[in-house]
Amino acid sequence: MFEIFSSFFLLGLHSFGGPAAHIGYFKKAFVDEKKWLSEQDYQGLVALSQVLPGPGSSQVGFALGLKRAGLAGGIAAFVGFTLPSFCLLFGLALFSQGQQPDWLNALIHALKLLAVVVVVDAVLNMYRSFCVTRLLTAMAVLSAAALLLFPSVVTQFVVFIAAALICFKWHKVERAADDEASSQQVVVKWLPLGLFAVLFLALPWLSGYGSVLPLLNDFYQAGSLVFGGGHVVLPLLEQGLQGQISQDTFLFGYAAAQAVPGPMFSLAAFLGAYLNASPLLGAMLATLAIFLPGFLLVLALLQSWQQLSQQAWFATASAGINASVVGLLLAALYQPVFTSAVVSSLDMVAVVIGLFALRVLKLKVMWLVLGALVWGLGLHLLA
Repeated sequence: MFEIFSSFFLLGLHSFGGPAAHIGYFKKAFVDEKKWLSEQDYQGLVALSQVLPGPGSSQVGFALGLKRAGLAGGIAAFVGFTLPSFCLLFGLALFSQGQQPDWLNALIHALKLLAVVVVVDAVLNMYRSFCVTRLLTAMAVLSAAALLLFPSVVTQFVVFIAAALICFKWHKVERAADDEASSQQVVVKWLPLGLFAVLFLALPWLSGYGSVLPLLNDFYQAGSLVFGGGHVVLPLLEQGLQGQISQDTFLFGYAAAQAVPGPMFSLAAFLGAYLNASPLLGAMLATLAIFLPGFLLVLALLQSWQQLSQQAWFATASAGINASVVGLLLAALYQPVFTSAVVSSLDMVAVVIGLFALRVLKLKVMWLVLGALVWGLGLHLLA
C-alpha cells in the first residue's frame, strides 16, 4: 500500500501537462518500469476512462491502484496523486482571500488571460477529436447556441440527453466489434452504480438541509457530467456555483489549476476553501465530491469495459455527448472566460501570443504560466 501511495505521490509532484500527459507518465511508471500490468490491459483502462464521465487520468490512476491492491489500493493511488495539487491550491486559496495588493491583482489578470488560451486550445483539440461528421458538428453548434441563449445547469443536462438520443437514432459509429461481440451481456457491479445514481438524484433534494450538502451537491453534479476531459469542469462548475463565488475568483482558481502538477479537478480544493466557513473542511468535501462519481463508475464497470465499448447504443450515445461537450466548452469560452478576461486590445495581444506559443511553438503549459506571470508583473511595474 505504501508503494502505491508513494509512487503516485511522486508522480503528483511533477505531473504537469494535463490528462493526456498524466496517462503517458502512468504508462512509463507502471507498465514500462514497474510491470504492474500489460500494455494491452493499460490501454483498456485508458479506453474506459475516455467514455465515462469523470476525471480521465485520475480514473486511470484509481483503476491502477484498484487492480494492484483492491479498493484500498485505488484510494491510496487517488490520495497520493491528488495530495500535492490539493495542498498547493488550498494554500493559494488561503493566501488570496481578503484584500489583495495591486501586484497580485495583476498576476490574477494575467492568469485569466492564460485561461483563455488554454480553453481555446481545448476547444480546438476536442473539435478535431469529437466532431468528425456533419451530424456531430451540428450537435456541437446547437449545444453552444442553446447554452449561450439559456445558460444554466438544466440546459447543460438537456443538451447532453438530446445529443445522445439524436445520435443514437441517426448516427452510425464505425466499430471494430462484430455483431456477436456487440450482443454480449455487460456485467455490472450494481452497488457502486446504485450509489452513484442515488447520490446524483438525492443530493439536489437534500441540498436545502445543512451547510455542507449544497457544497457536496454542486461538486458531485459537476463530477457526474464531465465528459470529454477535465476542461469541461469549467462550465459545469461555473453554472453550478453562480452567485456563490465571483467570476474573477473562479477564473483565477481555474488558471491556477493549470499551473500546478496533478489533476485539474483539484480546482475543487481552491473553490471549496472559499465556499465554506471552515476552509479545510470545504476543500476536502469539494474534492471528495467531484472525484467520487467517476470512481464509482470505474468500480461498477471496470470488469466489463470491453463488452460495454462494443455495444452499438453506448458508442453512438457517447459520440453525441462528446460532441455536445465541444459546444458546452465553446459557450464557456465566450462567457465567462473571454468576456471577463479580455478587456483591452493589449489583453487580446497576450492571448494571440499565448496561442502561438502553445499551438505553434508547442511550449508546455508550465512555461506559459511563467510567461503569464512575467507579463502581468511587467505591466504592473510599468503602470
